[in-house]
Amino acid sequence: MGSAGTGVRYERDGHVVTITYDRPEKRNAIDGDMRRAINAAWDRFRADDEAWVAIVTGAGSAFCAGADLRSETGNPAGDFPGSFWEKPTVNSLESGWEIFKPIVAAVNGPAVGYGVTLLTWCDFVIASERATFTFPEVRLGMPTIVGALRLPRMIDRQHAMELLMTGDTIDAHRAREIGLAGWVVPPESLMDTARSLATRLTAGAPLAQRAIKEMAVRGPEMGTTEAIRFGETMRKVVGATDDAAEGVAAARERRTPVWRAR
Repeated sequence: MGSAGTGVRYERDGHVVTITYDRPEKRNAIDGDMRRAINAAWDRFRADDEAWVAIVTGAGSAFCAGADLRSETGNPAGDFPGSFWEKPTVNSLESGWEIFKPIVAAVNGPAVGYGVTLLTWCDFVIASERATFTFPEVRLGMPTIVGALRLPRMIDRQHAMELLMTGDTIDAHRAREIGLAGWVVPPESLMDTARSLATRLTAGAPLAQRAIKEMAVRGPEMGTTEAIRFGETMRKVVGATDDAAEGVAAARERRTPVWRAR
């Protein structure tokens, strides 16, 4: 359960996976090799029936310094096979892979570019007091695309546009003020806080959690009637699972349910 590839560690303890971006000598900046390893790690988490919750963090003093613009091992954005018009635009978690299992970010230091985009797909962001957050692309003459789609849905639009359009860096307390981070904790408490939250999440029914996350993601893109119909259909599907039956039985018998994600 160790390395998922160059620059990434993948470890599972019970139903909780910890994915560590592990290129500390480059502040966890993503080169081609690391991109392939990151994608493999998230794909592994998505496919593993025993993996219910993920914690993502960085090794060393940084969370993720974004793309390594000096990468000698390929495109930090990932591989795009085919001609220009055939190239997919969704080829990573940052760009929009649908992983509806709960994800907790433990931001131990600077989060830059890809590092902040990753947070917009996480459900919980716990920041160390040493964490900072930056979208620098605009200062390099480039637009931020996925961040511009997701960040205004996550936090107040004006605060999102300020980050995206100025390229300024904010600290952990400002991130908490604007809703980018949910918690700010001392560095030495970061991983314990993240693990505690992940453990609390495993008390909930995994399939119900995934339906909730999918509803939260897809619902705002639908009309109200379509969203409610979609949600009620999902409720019926989840209600027919073994876990739903176990939840009812456990409540009746006044005991803790034993979830199996089935």
